[in-house]
Amino acid sequence: MKRDLAANFFGVTGLGRALASTWRDQRVVVLNYHRIGDGSRSEYDRELWSATEEVFDEQVAFLARHCDVIGPGDIEAALGSRRGRHVLITFDDGYLDNYELAFPVLRRHGVPAVFFVATGFIDRPSLPWWDAIACRVRRTHAARLDLRPWIAEPLVLSDDSRAQPVKRILTAYKSLPEDEARRLLARLAEETAVDVPGRVDGHWMDWDMLREMSRAGMTIGGHTVNHPVLARLAPGRQAEEIEGCAARIAGEIGRPMEYFAYPVGSRDAFDDATEECLGRLGVRYAFSYYGGIVSPSSRRYDMQRVAVESDVHRNLFRSMLQVPRVFCREP
Repeated sequence: MKRDLAANFFGVTGLGRALASTWRDQRVVVLNYHRIGDGSRSEYDRELWSATEEVFDEQVAFLARHCDVIGPGDIEAALGSRRGRHVLITFDDGYLDNYELAFPVLRRHGVPAVFFVATGFIDRPSLPWWDAIACRVRRTHAARLDLRPWIAEPLVLSDDSRAQPVKRILTAYKSLPEDEARRLLARLAEETAVDVPGRVDGHWMDWDMLREMSRAGMTIGGHTVNHPVLARLAPGRQAEEIEGCAARIAGEIGRPMEYFAYPVGSRDAFDDATEECLGRLGVRYAFSYYGGIVSPSSRRYDMQRVAVESDVHRNLFRSMLQVPRVFCREP
């Protein structure tokens, strides 16, 4: 609420534009999107929709006019320069709307972006765990869900959106070791008595689309094979997820996996074993997802990103770019 009020004040008074001229230090704002479109009535994870197509077009137009939109290969030069306001656009997961809606907008405005894909969903189009959780909760006729011991009290399902129960289950899932997370999903399937499809067409991009985007100047980065929370896995399983992803990208795109984004991306979503594996593969940068601005002091395997979500209104978006030290701070 305070951030929204401040952003509206900066926008109405023009203070944001005035302060924008002071952003001439060695920093890069890395914006992170997931899905483009209207997900307000989706049975899947509605928090994944970052902006409608119209809002995204407006945001990219603003970036093209007022910022220096760079590719990941330009980060080192940007951090060494005191000229320009450098921004990197990234997308996570590999949803089809990235190709159908976001890609045309980016081309129209002549700006690059990085698309971090979970290759298992490209190879085998199935529901990811977060969409499966949301789908089961929204479809079920059950009045309550007993997911103890992972969630201390039964969840009451009292409204149509069921946003809070979905969020509670997702939060619990992300905190669990791999075997426990699998057991939570199995219990949820029993409690909801909802079957989810084994294959979902029209959910993900395919390799032909990704190759087209790569030829058009977009960067295809890695996001594991199956999108697990890496730090919840044993080192050997982490290596399988990261190396498998790198092999598929190299084989299909014809370029090595130089850039990587951690699934979930919180501070505890990756660990030393994760970074060691990335180092062995020669990954240049890996990106987290907990806020903040990339600076010369950022670690190359913890490059901070700030989320663009559906509640980021025009004044807030512009303030994030005009006064990033205020509006893109780590929480």
